[in-house]
Amino acid sequence: MSKTLILVFHPDLSRSKANAALAAAAARLPDVEIVDMQALYPAGIIDVDAEVRRLLTADRIVLQFPVQWYSTPPLLKAWQDAVLTRMFYIAYESEGRRLEGTPLMVAATAGNVPEAYTASGVNLFPLADLMRPLQSTASRCGLPWSEPFIVYQANRLSAGDLGEAGQCYAEALRQGRGGDARVDAGAMSVPPVLQLTFQG
Repeated sequence: MSKTLILVFHPDLSRSKANAALAAAAARLPDVEIVDMQALYPAGIIDVDAEVRRLLTADRIVLQFPVQWYSTPPLLKAWQDAVLTRMFYIAYESEGRRLEGTPLMVAATAGNVPEAYTASGVNLFPLADLMRPLQSTASRCGLPWSEPFIVYQANRLSAGDLGEAGQCYAEALRQGRGGDARVDAGAMSVPPVLQLTFQG
C-alpha cells in the first residue's frame, strides 16, 4: 500500500478547529502519517536530515495549513528553504532525484468566503491562484501537482460542518487526488476544485 505523508503547518494545532478536524479525519485512514510541524519545531529550527528521510519514505506528500495573509505560515516557507534547497540544489543526485515523481497535494483553510477570492472580491484573486508559488515549487522539483483542497469560512464552521469537511478530505485522500476528485458527503456535492463552504 502507498504511504501518504501529511505535514501540518498550523501555528498551534491544539487551538485549531478546521485543520484539527481535517487531520483527525485523515488519521483514521490506513497508511497515513501526520506530522504536526509546529509542535516538532517550536523554535523553527528544522532537522533537515530527519525531514529528508521522512520525505523519501512517502509515496504522496500533502502540505496542510491555514492561509495567512495570502500565503503559507512562516514555518512552511522555512521548511521549503531548508529541506527543498538541500534536496534539489545541494544533494540532487542522492536526494532530490529520488523524490521526483512523488505527487504533491495542498490542503488549505481560509477564514473568508469564496466570493472574497474573486476579481470583484476584497482579496482580488482566487485562492487557488494564490497557491501558484507552491505549484511552481512542485513543478521545479518534479512533483506532480493536484488542485488544492480548500475549506472556506474555517473559523465559522459548526461541528457538523467540520465533520463533513473532514469526510470530504478523507475521501479526496482515499482517491489519491485533490481538485480532480468529486466527493459527495451527505447532500453536498463538492465541485472539482474541492472548495468547501458552508451556509450559516
